[in-house]
Parts: sequence; structure tokens; C-alpha cells
Amino acid sequence: MTYAGPLLWTPVFHYDRVQRAFHWSMAAIILAAIALGIWAFNLERGSELKASLLFIHKSLGLTVLSLVMPRLSYRLAIGKPPYRQPLHTFNRIGSSVAHLLLYALMILMPISGYVFTGVAGRPLPFFGLFEWPSLVPKYKVLSQLAGVFHYWGAWIICSVLALHVLAVAWHSWVKKDGVFARMLPRSRDARV
Repeated sequence: MTYAGPLLWTPVFHYDRVQRAFHWSMAAIILAAIALGIWAFNLERGSELKASLLFIHKSLGLTVLSLVMPRLSYRLAIGKPPYRQPLHTFNRIGSSVAHLLLYALMILMPISGYVFTGVAGRPLPFFGLFEWPSLVPKYKVLSQLAGVFHYWGAWIICSVLALHVLAVAWHSWVKKDGVFARMLPRSRDARV
């Protein structure tokens, strides 16, 4: 809620600046990490370009892991704004499941990448500033399991993100119900 005048409260249908900053910055980081991961996956093992791409990919993944807990904490503390038009049950459940999956994958994908890399004894760089310590012992089977999870998790997160974007397009162009506008800055002349 926001104060709109003497003794008058009006609902705010937009996420606040902090939540929008988390959303858009993490979306950019995640999309970049996915693109670099796919590119590196398709390169020859041991190539210099592959190593460089994975260096950035790992750094981006650990950035996501560093941001997701503050984002989730803030989201739980502040909540989300109401919809202008309540969602139908199917849409509400679908949205909740998709967001739950995205938050879970924002945590599990970096952790699986960390385990896959650290257990194999490979470096865990953070943009060349420092290396994350490997808190897991070298263990080939665990590295392989984490690698399999990371591979299939990438397919899942790409699928969920594609559905997320399709849902945004549907709400924007078909339903025209203002759902996408919730994640955009409020216009200066709009009260809500």
C-alpha cells in the first residue's frame, strides 16, 4: 500500500524498486550464464575459449547464488503487490509453481555447478578477484552426479524461463491485464 493523500490509501500494483532491481539484474545475469554455458558446452574440451567462457559462467553462477538469498528474504519480508485483476485459479497455481521452481533453480544450479567444479578439483573463480574455497572433498562420483544435475537443471530452467516469457507475452498481448506492468517502473502520471 502507498499513501496517496490525506487519510487515503490506494493499492500499488507494481513491485518496488528493490524487487525490480533484483528481478532484472538477476534475469540478465542468469541469461548470460545460460548463454555462456551453452556456448562452452559445445566447444572442444581443453580449448582456451571454453576455459574463458566457463570462468565467466562460474562467476555469474556464484553471483546468482550470492544474490538469491537477499532477494528471497526481501520478497518474503515485503511480499508482492496485488494484481489489478485477480488471476484465475489455473494461472495463480501455474505462476506459483513456476516462481517456486525458478527460486529453487536459482539456488540449486549454482550449488550443483559449485559441487561439480569443486569436487573435481577445478578452480572456482570470481571474476579474477578471488577463488571460492572448495568446501567439498574430491570425489569423482559426486562430481559426476552434480554434473548430471547441472546439465538437466539447465534444460529445466531454460524451459521454465521460456514458459515465463510466454506467460508474460500472453498477459501483455492477449489478456492485457497489466501483469507485466507490475515489474516495470511506475509511470510518473499513474497513481497506481
